[in-house]
Amino acid sequence: MTIRMYDLAGADPAVRFSPYCWRIRMALAHKGLAVETIPWRFTDKSAISFSGQGAVPVIRDGETVLHDSWAIAEYLDAHYADRPKLMDGPQGRALANFARYFAQLVFSPIAFKAVILDLYAAIDESDRDYFRQSREARVGKTLEAFAIGEDEARAQMRPALSPLRALLQEQPFINGDAPAFADYCMLGGFMWARGVSAKKLIAEDDPVYAWRERMLDLFDGLGRKAPAVGA
Repeated sequence: MTIRMYDLAGADPAVRFSPYCWRIRMALAHKGLAVETIPWRFTDKSAISFSGQGAVPVIRDGETVLHDSWAIAEYLDAHYADRPKLMDGPQGRALANFARYFAQLVFSPIAFKAVILDLYAAIDESDRDYFRQSREARVGKTLEAFAIGEDEARAQMRPALSPLRALLQEQPFINGDAPAFADYCMLGGFMWARGVSAKKLIAEDDPVYAWRERMLDLFDGLGRKAPAVGA
């Protein structure tokens, strides 16, 4: 049975940019599970009201409905235990947990400032008032005042990613010799930026860039083939 997944989309419904949805897109591919993705937008809360909340990703697997990328990943490992593990044992789970918080608390705040105006331009017109009002309330200033340019973003990103860079100089993936959910947690942020912005947040000679390139090529180029503004 094909899993149905509600996936955040831009004005172009083919552009999918949610970092949390990308975690699960990659996780489903890792598991070899078929998925039908359904484009969803910020203000379309009624479309996912059956999940009991108002954010994506949301999946429906038969009679099972789940939201929140971490809960979905845990479900996939438990329910499809015969397929490749996303988090192999307590150590794999701990590593993935660290990666998701590193992505959310270190990478994403810098990337958000860099791509916020590009993101605003990429979302559907019906979402723009909601996005502007909610995000300006969150950051305490206008989107324009909050945004930073590409050079500043790269200057902030380089030291912030030092631990990840050091790790990837020793091994090809965050998880080790092969990718798993820890890698997908980190990739989600890069897919978010790539989906809506042409800004280059890391240099091409950075080991993190080489890791991202490897990740884009996984699963027959799932990430690379996704419609995106960035390269």
